[in-house]
Amino acid sequence: MKKIFAARWATTAALAASVLVALPAQATPAGDAVVINEVYANGGSAGASYKTKFVELYNPTDKDINVSGWSLQYRTAAGTSAFSGVIPLGDHHIEPLGTFLVSGGSNGANGLDLPAADVAGASANAAGGGGTFALSKSTTALTGVPSAVLADSNVVDLVGYGSSTTFEGAAAASGNSVALSLSRAAGADTDQSGTNFTASGPAPVACGDVCDGGGGVVLPPTDQTIAEIQGPGVTSPFAGQQVTTTGVVTAVYKTGGFSGAYIQTAGTGGDLDLATHDASDGVFVFSSAFAAAVNKGDLVETTGGVSEFNGMTELSTSAGNWTVLAEAHAPVTPADVNFPLGETQRESLEGMLLLPQGAFTITNNFATNQYAEIGLAAGTKPLDQPTNVARPLTAEYDAVIAANATKLVTLDDGASLNFLGAANQSTALPWLTADNEVRAGAPVAFEDPVVLDYRNNLWKLQPTEQLTAGGDEPVTIANTRAAAPEPVGGDVTIGTFNVLNYFTTVGEEYAGGTCSYYQDRAGENITVRSCTNNGPRGAANQTNLARQQAKIVAAINTLGADVVSLEEIENSAAMGQPRDTALNALVAALNAAAGAGTWTAVPSPANVPTTGEDVIRTAFIYKSAAVELVGASEILDSPAFSNARAPLAQTFRPVEGAGADTFVAIVNHFKSKGSGSGEDADQGDGQGASNHARTLQAQALVDFAAAKKAEAGVGTVVLTGDFNSYNEEDPVQVIEDAGYVNIPRVLTEKDTYQFGGLIGSLDHVFISEGSFGKVSGADIWNINSVESVAREYSRFNYNVTDFYKADPYRASDHDPEIVGLNNAKAPTVTTVKLTPRKVVINRTKVKVAFTIKAMGFTVADGRVQVMDGSDVVGVGTIRHGKATVRLTPFSSVGSKTLTARYLGNDLAAPSLSEFRLNVAGK
Repeated sequence: MKKIFAARWATTAALAASVLVALPAQATPAGDAVVINEVYANGGSAGASYKTKFVELYNPTDKDINVSGWSLQYRTAAGTSAFSGVIPLGDHHIEPLGTFLVSGGSNGANGLDLPAADVAGASANAAGGGGTFALSKSTTALTGVPSAVLADSNVVDLVGYGSSTTFEGAAAASGNSVALSLSRAAGADTDQSGTNFTASGPAPVACGDVCDGGGGVVLPPTDQTIAEIQGPGVTSPFAGQQVTTTGVVTAVYKTGGFSGAYIQTAGTGGDLDLATHDASDGVFVFSSAFAAAVNKGDLVETTGGVSEFNGMTELSTSAGNWTVLAEAHAPVTPADVNFPLGETQRESLEGMLLLPQGAFTITNNFATNQYAEIGLAAGTKPLDQPTNVARPLTAEYDAVIAANATKLVTLDDGASLNFLGAANQSTALPWLTADNEVRAGAPVAFEDPVVLDYRNNLWKLQPTEQLTAGGDEPVTIANTRAAAPEPVGGDVTIGTFNVLNYFTTVGEEYAGGTCSYYQDRAGENITVRSCTNNGPRGAANQTNLARQQAKIVAAINTLGADVVSLEEIENSAAMGQPRDTALNALVAALNAAAGAGTWTAVPSPANVPTTGEDVIRTAFIYKSAAVELVGASEILDSPAFSNARAPLAQTFRPVEGAGADTFVAIVNHFKSKGSGSGEDADQGDGQGASNHARTLQAQALVDFAAAKKAEAGVGTVVLTGDFNSYNEEDPVQVIEDAGYVNIPRVLTEKDTYQFGGLIGSLDHVFISEGSFGKVSGADIWNINSVESVAREYSRFNYNVTDFYKADPYRASDHDPEIVGLNNAKAPTVTTVKLTPRKVVINRTKVKVAFTIKAMGFTVADGRVQVMDGSDVVGVGTIRHGKATVRLTPFSSVGSKTLTARYLGNDLAAPSLSEFRLNVAGK
């Protein structure tokens, strides 16, 4: 320690040299923080001054500023999501009036070599035309719209330049070029990117070794308990300092890349009172040598530096700075902890050995085949997609987001391996096996202790050593697969299925251009990555098409529907073939498995509009033994679908039914959420990009359906397909406002899609107003969205474990739905009861919310009428068994006796219910 101490004193003697450097920037407005001093974003381009891009920081004060645990972060010009280029500044300080150089990426080999940077940050490959750099006191990626970023308490300084939409003040900084950087103007730091920076010749100045460590006088290590090191807050009060502490090894990672071990104070854990437990008794010790030398259960004393590594408190040690103690000690007992947990409670448990209690459910398995991570939700169901259960930006929406944050925790494998990387594809995945499906929605029970850990911006539960395939898993995971959908009854059944870019034109045979591919670990082409001229999107070759087709055929033939709407099937006309080529190929494959003549394709109409045509399309197939076609199909020609797939309509009549059983079916595939500009840019309301376009598409669909209903002279219209809209989003509201009932939502508790670890339904089956009484049942068959993507044909041979089977599971990424409809029969009259459950009253506004119930079936559609004597004072539409009626203002106050009247449908007679209101003054 004497040598380290003397070296620190020697480096501080170089302070005088840095104090003599004269720089234009004076201070932050408060005069007490580091500023971004210079930005050079064109390194390496032709004519560039320097080969490498860089950002220079400056300390305008007369004291060392410790930047350990800080980061420089970059985001693209128009970005509103997380900053992607996060560069930790490491264990450094910046000298008084000193600079600190962070290097970035390069566009080429032109220009001068940059001075040796204090921190290399090639991940921040800034765009010359515009971007945003932020200096943060945390290594957690900043995120959100510009105002949210600027309001973040961790932001020390921020510069937006060029076309950036995130900047301080009224305008972004401008004037940079391949030869010029943006430098802080003399005396200017008024939180104005546009005026505080001017273009000038780049002049990068690094700090060098003098800035190593936290700065100032370095004291010898002090003895601290682990709880004192962790402290009650987010960051350690000893960050940047040397400490000595003692603990029992609870988890050790000799392999897998973690390069360290967890230690916990002897005798701690067990039955904790989280209301008073405010500091963790466990901490991560970073050192591969330490991990190699210790074993679980050892009592160790170790000395090292405390830091916050990407938000996790850790102790970094080196050889010779620890001792395995032989003295007797109390064991560590796993803490029995119930989730959900708030952020403060999690911080108080960081690094401790836990045995989680209560129910857990898998909510995210997308990265299981890449990083061996499993997202868990505390409780008995996965996490809700907020807009699937609450209207956007409402209090209920915010409550869902807040609840999700407390429920989510990620189960990891004790390693940092990327199993999709070439180096690890020959290593068998943990968790996923032939007998362990790891499905979203599956219950999980903890049997062995785990450590609560914070990595990659996620709270994680780590096994106590690297988990390998066939290793001792700390949890049991239930198998929730269903071999077939639940019975839905009915005389006719209708299904919908997104077939995941089913293309019979394969990439390797595409004559219209060239394609690139996703390949397996042997270098074989599996699926198309992209093709020129908007070519095929499916399998790379016939071998992989056969794998894809086998799964789709197994799924559709097991679904049990008489009519199936299809989405994401090849539009063969775009591939230079007859439009129905791929559709007919799928029907032939279905019949080869189910029996000749079982399935028939609905032919494309003679008139196919150009608007709404894509390389993928929608289609219908049907069983001719169950239904027959009435007239030809029709595709909606509407400008609303210029960026999507136009709806396809077909009228069907049950073979065993009467004229009254004829129905119109319309299959849809609205614009996706992934892109949009202008009105269709992501509005930050949870509905994704192109919500405006989808809302217009919903209105066009409603109008088209009304016209087809009138033309066919039928009472029932069924709308099916992939609407790319969750249950409470604007497009679905448009459809429900037109009187349509979302059948699976009313009759099931299942959903069709998983995204980002959140569960919701993008796929729907709606039935027109007054026809819900014909519905006999519905099911969502969870065979796709809840399964690991490892089982998809597109991931064939990505890992040494062979996950592919020619079964229905992971035939697509959306789950199929099925509903049953009864043919016309004499209506069974049922009395419907209307019960006021919530009344909002003042003299000028009265709203009554009713719960509607009936014996024997769900009342999902229809209208409620409220009458004051013989006068109708309000009408409301029933949604999901409830209705809210806004009444006209009353001319007088006092007690009122009103009548609520259910107007009836095919299976329920009109019903009357009296109730009383006391109308008060305003």
